[in-house]
Amino acid sequence: MFRRESGRIIASLIRYSGSFDLAEEALQDACEIAARSWALAGVPENPGAWLTAAARRRLIDAVRRERVRREKAHDVLAASVLECEMPDPETTEMPDDRLRLIFTCCHPALNPEAQIGLTLRTLGGLTTDEIARAFLIPEPTLAQRLVRAKNKIRQAGIPYEVPSRERLPERCEAVRTVLYLIFNEGYSATFAPSLVRSDLCAEAVRLGRVLCELMPWDPENRGLLALMLLQDSRRAARVDASGGLVTLEDQDRGLWNAPQIIEALAILMRSADGHGRYVLEARIAAEHARSAATGETDWREIVRLYDELALFCRTPVVELNRAAAVAMAEGCEAGLALMDRIPGLEAFHLFHAARADLLRRMGRRAEASEAYSKALDLATNPVERAYLERRLSAL
Repeated sequence: MFRRESGRIIASLIRYSGSFDLAEEALQDACEIAARSWALAGVPENPGAWLTAAARRRLIDAVRRERVRREKAHDVLAASVLECEMPDPETTEMPDDRLRLIFTCCHPALNPEAQIGLTLRTLGGLTTDEIARAFLIPEPTLAQRLVRAKNKIRQAGIPYEVPSRERLPERCEAVRTVLYLIFNEGYSATFAPSLVRSDLCAEAVRLGRVLCELMPWDPENRGLLALMLLQDSRRAARVDASGGLVTLEDQDRGLWNAPQIIEALAILMRSADGHGRYVLEARIAAEHARSAATGETDWREIVRLYDELALFCRTPVVELNRAAAVAMAEGCEAGLALMDRIPGLEAFHLFHAARADLLRRMGRRAEASEAYSKALDLATNPVERAYLERRLSAL
C-alpha cells in the first residue's frame, strides 16, 4: 500500500514545502508513526489519507524548526502556507501534482540521467537498486547522482512548477522516458512477488493521457500512450492460473484486452506522421497485437521497424530485441550471432535468457544450460526465477 500511495503523498508535500529532503523525511516519519499506531489500533479505513495528514503535520513541524534555526522570513511563509492552504487529504487527490513533480525533476539544468532517476525515486517509489538496474549501472553510482540532483534543485532554487507552454518541449523527452520506465517497472517488476505491478502500469498510462492532453500536437506523446496500452493489454495472458510466467509465444491471445488494443491502434493511426522512438516501438507492439498467433507475425516487418528505431535509439536493449526478431525471421543462428556481438549486457538477465532460448532451440543443450544459469543468477523477480528454473530443469 505504501508504494502505491507514496508518489501521490510526496508530490503534494514537495509542492508545499519546495524541498525534496523535508518531504521525504516527513513521509518516513509518518510511516514509522503508522507502523506503531496501526499495530495497536488497526489499519484505518483510508490509510493514504491518514499518512498524508500525519506527514503534513511532520512537515509543518520541520518547517517551523527550520524557521527557528535560520530565522528567515521565507520559512515563516512556508509554514503558514502549509497550515492554511494544504488541501484536505480526505477529499482531495490532487492528480496534477505528480505531473508537476515530473516536470520539476526533468529541469534541463540537471543531467538527463539525474532527471529521470530522481523522478523515478521520488514519484514512482522505486528503490535505488530498481532504478540502477533500469539504467544498467551500479547502485552506488546512481545514489550519488540522486544526491547531487537534489542538492542542485535546492541550491539553484529550481521552481516546483509545470513550465510555460513554449518551454515544454525542452523537458518532454525526459518526461516521456520517466513514464516509460515507470511503466516498464510495473510491466516486469524487479523485486515484487508478482510479475506485474498493475498500480505502476495504471499510473504511467494515466500520466501518459495527461501528457497527451497537455501537448496534443506531439506524435511521440501519442506513440508512448499507444505503446503502454498495447503492452498492458497482454497482462491477463502473461501468467497462468498458478501465477507462472507465460512467454509471448505461448500466450492465449484471446485473453488480450481487445478494447484497449483498439484504442491504442486508433491513437497510433493519429500518429502516422511520427517516426520517433515511441511511435516506432508502438508500431512494433501493434504488429504483435494484429497477429492471431506468433507464427502469423510479420517478423520481417518487425526487423525493419527495429532498423528504423536504431536511428533514434540505438541501445543494447534495442539491439537485443532486434536480434530476437531476426532469430524469428531468419533463424536462430542469425539471431544468436547478433546477440553475441552486443556489448554491455552481461549484467542483464534477459540477455542470457534470450541466448539460452535460442541455444535450446538449436539443440545446444550444454550452452543453453549455462546461459539459463547465468540468467537465474541475475534475475530478482520470483516469477521470472521460477520460469528460468523450469527451463533449466527441462534441459
